[in-house]
Amino acid sequence: MLAALAVAVLVGVSVGVGVWWLIRDTSGSGSGSGRSAGQVPSVRATPSPSPSVSTASGYRRVQDPVGYTVDVPRGWTRTEKQGQSAPVVVYDAPADGRRLQVFRLAEDTPAQSLGLAENDPGYGFSRLPGYQVLDRASGTTWAELAYRYDDPDLGARQVLDHRFRAADGRLYAIRATGPAALSPALVREPLSRALASFCPADTECS
Repeated sequence: MLAALAVAVLVGVSVGVGVWWLIRDTSGSGSGSGRSAGQVPSVRATPSPSPSVSTASGYRRVQDPVGYTVDVPRGWTRTEKQGQSAPVVVYDAPADGRRLQVFRLAEDTPAQSLGLAENDPGYGFSRLPGYQVLDRASGTTWAELAYRYDDPDLGARQVLDHRFRAADGRLYAIRATGPAALSPALVREPLSRALASFCPADTECS
């Protein structure tokens, strides 16, 4: 029994690490300067909102093939990668280097998942060059971390990593990233719209 328990723990950790390794913000358009833009002013985190009925101007509601409905900015392009436990869907802005990443989680709680992604001794993003926490917050069904780091290809980046329990009871993450030189409000806006509209397939979202 002890051996089985040890194997289960190792599998859970490897799944979380594998998802983080896949969704690292290391490709796509960006500043590419490799220079630090200094500390990015933080925008206070808010709880995961209930899905909205209407779609905001400049956004489109998509039924993603992975299995949920979400609002994304018009003109953003979609790609998909396969993680160890679930697909990772990426929506990229063609002009300013912003990005949304959406994927399911394997951990038991949003806080546990976020803590593993941040602090894993092998691949946690706290080990990234120039890593700096800007803000963190959590509630009973969600956890969020705002940070910045220096990407060797894209330059200084800011990240909003929001993990939450959706209406189907499963855990998901939506990460918004962008150049550190952009206003934090511009990076947060697509995240807020995605959270407000997110609804898993075959689920009643109020």
